[in-house]
Amino acid sequence: MMEKDLIVLGIETSCDETAASIVKDGKDILSNVVASQIESHKRFGGVVPELASRHHVEQITNVVERALEEANVTFKDIDAIAVTEGPGLVGALLVGVSAAKAIAFAQQIPLVGVHHIAGHIYANRLITEMKFPLLSLVVSGGHTELVLMEKHGSFKVIGETRDDAAGEAYDKVARTLQLPYPGGPHIDRLAHEGEPILKLPRAWLEEGSYDFSFSGLKSAVINTLHNAEQRGEKISPENLAASFQASVIEVLTEKTIRAAKEYGVNQVLLAGGVAANKGLRSSLTAAFDSLPDIELHIPPLHLCTDNAAMIAAAGSMLYKLGKRSNLDMNANPGLDIERI
Repeated sequence: MMEKDLIVLGIETSCDETAASIVKDGKDILSNVVASQIESHKRFGGVVPELASRHHVEQITNVVERALEEANVTFKDIDAIAVTEGPGLVGALLVGVSAAKAIAFAQQIPLVGVHHIAGHIYANRLITEMKFPLLSLVVSGGHTELVLMEKHGSFKVIGETRDDAAGEAYDKVARTLQLPYPGGPHIDRLAHEGEPILKLPRAWLEEGSYDFSFSGLKSAVINTLHNAEQRGEKISPENLAASFQASVIEVLTEKTIRAAKEYGVNQVLLAGGVAANKGLRSSLTAAFDSLPDIELHIPPLHLCTDNAAMIAAAGSMLYKLGKRSNLDMNANPGLDIERI
C-alpha cells in the first residue's frame, strides 16, 4: 500500500508579506501566494509595524483561499498547518498565528509552529535534498547567522550578528544615499555600476569568531559621505555602493568558507532575503568552485524573500519528526531556533 502524500498548508506573516502556500511532501510547491506590502511602506522608508498588521488582517483570508484554489485542494486534503511562530513583528505574527489556530480548530487539523529562519533554510529543500552535516548562511533584514545542522530539525547557531544585520545595514546605507525602500536591491544595482575604490572597514572581530558586525561599516559609510560634503566634494554613489558591498560580501564569504572547512560540512545553503543579492551569489559561487567536496546551493529569487512555501517545507519535516503545537501557541518574536 502506497503511503499518502503529506499535504501542508504554510502561513507566513512575520513582517510585510502576507503569504500562504500548499506544499506536498515538503518538496513540491502546489501553490505559493504572496501579497506584498512594499508600496504601502515605501513612503515611510521602512516597515511600519501597525500598518503591516492591518494589511495582514485584510489579506490573510484571501491569500489562504487563493493558495487552496491554485493548488486545487480543500481543507479536507490538508494534513497539517505550518505557521511562522517567530521571530518577527509581534503584531504581524499574531495575525498568521491566529488564522492558523482558527483553521486548525475549525477543521481539526494538526498545527505546527515554525521558526522563521528555519523556514528560510528549508527553502533550499524545495530545490535540492539536504545532505548533513550542512551549514547555512542566513542573511536578511533582521538576521545574519551561520547555522550548523547535523540532522533534520536540529539547528546550532555558530555565528550571528552582534549589532546590525547585513540587510539592515543595506537599508540604512540606501537611506543615506536617498534611495527608495527596500534599499538592498538598489545598492546591489549601483554596486555593479561602480568600483570598490573607497577604503571601508571589515569587521573580522576576535580570532576564530564566526560572529558578524556591520554597525561600524554603516557608520563609516555615513561619515565618509558627511566628511565629503563638508569639504565640498562629491562622492560617486556607485563607487560608495560598490565599496560598501565589497566589505559586506568579503566578510560573509570568508567566514562561511572558514566555518564550512572547520565543521567538515557536505553542503552550504544560502538563505534569507539578502540571498537575492547578485554580488553575494557571485562571490559564494566563485569561492566554492574551488572546493569541489562542498556543495553550494542558492535558492531561486522567489524563494529568497519571505514566502509561505518555505514555512510549509520546514513544517512538513517538523511534522514528520512528531512536532505538534497546541492551540495555546502564541506569537513569539524572540523565538530561539536552537530550542524549537
